Amino acid sequence: MKKVFNIIETGSDAREIVMSFIDALNKEDYELARSYVNDDFSFVGVLGSRFGADSYFKDMSKMRFHYDIRKVFAEGNDVCLFYDIMMSGQKIFSCGWYQVKAGKINSFKVIFDPRPILDSEKS
Repeated sequence: MKKVFNIIETGSDAREIVMSFIDALNKEDYELARSYVNDDFSFVGVLGSRFGADSYFKDMSKMRFHYDIRKVFAEGNDVCLFYDIMMSGQKIFSCGWYQVKAGKINSFKVIFDPRPILDSEKS
């Protein structure tokens, strides 16, 4: 009988997975970044949500965000990042919560104040 083991990442393993993902995004290596994400990945953000890794990466390859990490917190399968990101010509302070499952990022939620972006779009 074949044994099946549940993979539970330690905080440092989950942290390494998320930081490798961010590094790949910063290098605009979307194929490598995609390798750190589950197929059923979900993204929930202030300005919208994406369900499925392919949908998320289709948008990310257009936006080409670069993350300037300020602080990383990791506990178990959860990793939280504080970072600055350039959006619509604005440096936006954001917080991202990543959840790792079976060695890959399964979900990502981001919060930030969208007013600078929304105000620049009105102009």
